[in-house]
Amino acid sequence: MRIPDEAAPEAARSVRHLFSHRVLRLPGTRIGAVAFPPTGRPGHWHYWWQAHLLDCLLDEQLRDPAGDALPEARKLARGIWLRNGGRWRNAYYDDMAWLALALQRLDAMEGRRRPRRPVRVLGAALHSAHTPELGGGVFWNTTRDYKNTPSTAPAALFFARIGEVERAQELLDWLREHLFDPGSGLYLDGVRADGRVERTLHTYNQGTVLGALVAVGGSADLQAASKLVTAIVHGMANDDGVLPLGSTGDGGLFTGILCRYLAQAAVADIDAASTARHLVHATAAHVWNGRTLLDHKRLIFPPQQDGAVSLSSQLQAWMILEAERASR
Repeated sequence: MRIPDEAAPEAARSVRHLFSHRVLRLPGTRIGAVAFPPTGRPGHWHYWWQAHLLDCLLDEQLRDPAGDALPEARKLARGIWLRNGGRWRNAYYDDMAWLALALQRLDAMEGRRRPRRPVRVLGAALHSAHTPELGGGVFWNTTRDYKNTPSTAPAALFFARIGEVERAQELLDWLREHLFDPGSGLYLDGVRADGRVERTLHTYNQGTVLGALVAVGGSADLQAASKLVTAIVHGMANDDGVLPLGSTGDGGLFTGILCRYLAQAAVADIDAASTARHLVHATAAHVWNGRTLLDHKRLIFPPQQDGAVSLSSQLQAWMILEAERASR
């Protein structure tokens, strides 16, 4: 089925209406509530979810340059900084990689020729976490006892975007050597300080590796990207090409992230571009067809949840529907 042009705008409108609010009621700030209706747990705000809300606003700005998404993105960036205690860094390098990627895009959309301080601060943190221990890779957090795909792949993408292609390639090579599973063609989660490998497979890890492969763009990288798309079809999608959707918690974001980078693969010069496009379209159709009307103007997207609806799941739907538009 053809997904209507208004699908992504409707998702953007609903998520912003239901979840976005001021920080401490201060004008010129925004933050995303973690659930709707609010759960009354003000201590929870999920730094890395906010980074993806920022990325979604930038997707909206690309789609609708005449709208107000860019000013909202600036307010959200200010809100994240304020809510994080007037700091950009936190204890998790994967979180910082996500925010660095989003703020990097914000700088680019504002036409800045040099990165602002937030991107430089977060970039320095990622540099510091790329060490020789365990053969390379990027640590997961400041405890520095685990290196994994969730931190290494988005860091590689960040480095590729700022022109440090050699470093990005080094990280991709490390992922291939240490966390690639030849049996499935997919990437495992991580390796601990004692060398034990955590073999969990997550959709978003495949997406970030895919995004980094396409961004680096060497012939071997593009061939690997094509093979990874094929592995995602066989190992993660159902018979209709629909990818699994998480409903709550961090997992609510995972397939949205994968679809973001599948959309980039769909317009890249790789053999599996049409397959990537099909995965995004099939998943977006499932999300759009499963929507429910909360009132006369706001939508809730699948998967179904009992009680409060998680911001992560609705950002996932928004990302998927923006990805479908971008992959056409």
